Amino acid sequence: MYWLRLRLHYWTSLLPGALLHRFSTAPAPAAATSAATTDEPIQPAVEIKHTQLLINGNFVDAASLKTFPTVDPRTGEVIARVAEGDVEDIDRAVSAARRAFDHGPWPRMTAYERCRVLLRFADLIEEHAGEIAALETWDNGKTLAQSVGAEVPMVARCMRYYAGWADKIHGLVVPADGAHHVQVLHEPVGVAGQIIPWNFPLLMFAWKVGPALACGNTVVLKTAEQTPLSALYVASLLHEAGLPEGVLNVVSGFGPTAGAALCSHMGVDKLAFTGSTGTGQIVLELAARSNLKPVTLELGGKSPFIVMDDADVDQAVELAHHAVFFNQGQCCCAGSRTFVHERVYDEFVEKSKARATKRVVGDPFRDGVEQGPQIDEEQFKKILRYVQSGVDSGATLVAGGDRAGNRGFYIQPTVFADAKDEMKIAREEIFGPVQTILKFSGMEEVIRWANATHYGLAAGVFTSSLDAANTLSRALRVGTVWVNCYDVFDAGIPFGGYKMSGVGREKGIYALRNYLQTKAVVTPIRDAAWL
Repeated sequence: MYWLRLRLHYWTSLLPGALLHRFSTAPAPAAATSAATTDEPIQPAVEIKHTQLLINGNFVDAASLKTFPTVDPRTGEVIARVAEGDVEDIDRAVSAARRAFDHGPWPRMTAYERCRVLLRFADLIEEHAGEIAALETWDNGKTLAQSVGAEVPMVARCMRYYAGWADKIHGLVVPADGAHHVQVLHEPVGVAGQIIPWNFPLLMFAWKVGPALACGNTVVLKTAEQTPLSALYVASLLHEAGLPEGVLNVVSGFGPTAGAALCSHMGVDKLAFTGSTGTGQIVLELAARSNLKPVTLELGGKSPFIVMDDADVDQAVELAHHAVFFNQGQCCCAGSRTFVHERVYDEFVEKSKARATKRVVGDPFRDGVEQGPQIDEEQFKKILRYVQSGVDSGATLVAGGDRAGNRGFYIQPTVFADAKDEMKIAREEIFGPVQTILKFSGMEEVIRWANATHYGLAAGVFTSSLDAANTLSRALRVGTVWVNCYDVFDAGIPFGGYKMSGVGREKGIYALRNYLQTKAVVTPIRDAAWL
């Protein structure tokens, strides 16, 4: 069994040093940083069982018989070939989901029966946790410590959370101005189309499928082409838990073909998408041009992480490091704009440089590794272009700035100082292990800079002052503000963005609203004893 060094998260108060690390790993000696990428990759001890499309309860080939490779980001080598879904396959999947909703047992089961299926699924997730985590790490490149210690348990927790909601969704009786009985019903929307990203395939599966099924809907889910394996595997477990055929259909394929077909399909009643802001705009347009289906969007971000002058610098450095470098920096809410008060700026930069230099980059299956490879060659090259842009625009490169090793898609943890807010590295979503540190002098200034972006997904605040925490948390125009903590993703906490970071919320009770219709039923009352 792989040795995990995940820290237990904790919460104290708004005292200096209050940290809540859900995913972080302990720093390792600097000498290990470069050596970790030169070792021969570990062969994962997991069998790839499912590479076909899941339609109407069966794993089937694509109608075209086409396949595409899914690649190991540690080496660039092919892990497996996966069925390439297209327009015809989306149509088959939507037809199966429609039959399952209109004529199948799932929406007609008691809510408690649906609850029990989801609870059995959560049990199976835990029973097969080792296999699921290995698939996720192999296909995505995130550390096994993160997959085993955090993400797989969070998937099970999320499914149990929504299982608990299944029999607690109820309507209202509304008093009317007259002799009428008024019921307000909350009904499932029908067929939900869902598109999940490559950076958190398992978690996004749970965040979307959990509430949709709890509400009694059926689902057609498109995986990211970079990471199809874990979703196909856990979907098979959901059927093993007793999910009727056609209720969940999984199509692997590409955005311009399978994704566009799902967004445009007239048989889909609801869309949910997680990904880039640019693609989200396309999703919204396709939904509007077809049947005006409602859309939930969780999109990009360029989140500020604000360090006040009363901060314990050592602890602020560690939390800011986690906020941006977690998951190889491939996180929509990464705290990639680090604003540091001028009184502690120089000390913060030096200690951030030292921490980045100590970060262990290497095979994510190895003990002690903190950072694996980027997802693929395209993302790898994009990040390095942003690094060059930072150098060209006059920011000071104080750590990293190049690839790590000579094989796979590894990038050195990179830190820029003396950045200006107008630079691309300070304004655009890099989606990689690049920290941009900016200097500010006062509260009004940092609020203005933090909000001067078309993104609004999340923010971090590090301070020992309750007044500063309250002022910032209310002034920042973002969907989540983490105060003296970061990346806390409990199942009940709503997540989503302001502005161009998205529409709607996922997780918590708020996600249920995405998958329910509201209907008023008005009936006359004759000779009523009371109104």
